[in-house]
Amino acid sequence: MTRLAVLGSPIGHSKSPLLHRAAYRELGLDWTYDAVEMTGVTLAEFVAGRDASWRGLSLTMPLKHDVMPLLHTADATAQLTGVANTLLFDRSARSDSPDGAVRLRGFNTDVYGVTRAFRDAGVERLDDVWILGGGATAASVIVAVRELGAARATVLVRDPARASGVAALGASVGLDLEVLAFGAGLPGDAPDAVVSTLPGHSEHGLLFPSAVRRSSVLFDVAYDPWPSTLAGAWGDGGGTVISGLGMLLHQALAQVRVFVNGTPDAPLDDEAAVLAAMREAVAR
Repeated sequence: MTRLAVLGSPIGHSKSPLLHRAAYRELGLDWTYDAVEMTGVTLAEFVAGRDASWRGLSLTMPLKHDVMPLLHTADATAQLTGVANTLLFDRSARSDSPDGAVRLRGFNTDVYGVTRAFRDAGVERLDDVWILGGGATAASVIVAVRELGAARATVLVRDPARASGVAALGASVGLDLEVLAFGAGLPGDAPDAVVSTLPGHSEHGLLFPSAVRRSSVLFDVAYDPWPSTLAGAWGDGGGTVISGLGMLLHQALAQVRVFVNGTPDAPLDDEAAVLAAMREAVAR
């Protein structure tokens, strides 16, 4: 039996098991995929204790930073963002290791998930973006919006002093990025998109004018509860809202590629059917 799991806290709301199980059924693979409540305190012990039946792990809040020191290798996107949401137990590389140990390979598929979710909604290019939150998901969003052409971004956080990492990341990818506190007010004219990386129940105190809600696309990475308070207000104002389920779907597809093919860049056999099965699993 091949085993997989998603780790995080809280994890009870996660739809990752539905997505992954649907994918492996479609592929004809008798693989299991569970959800495990986990914090960074016990992550290293858990990873070290996985036997040869384990193929990989999906990682969500708060573990995307915590897993990085455990990895032997990380793909270019994980290195750039400093976060990984996917861990592959690579046992084929044992002969290359002096101690014969399994190699832990990390990947970031969130950037792919963000860009594909925007494109599914018909958004092919961005210029100016506001990002709510400065954590691990915000790092992936910064890289994703730059890939979509964004030249400017404003990151709104509770404590700008704790957001130096996203500021440095923005500079490294050539993004004109400013960090502001939630209480500092909103910057300038309406952007092309507002991306919230905050939990759906978060209270941020920001009031978005009706002009912003009408003209700017809201991409809310939250999907439970849905609609979030922010998404509800945006929809009520006649604006366009992209649910976090789109990001979750496409980052999960890339994870399935990693677990099956060893890389997020190699498409699956009959990938269109796999994606359709995954989409149906969370649409019920």
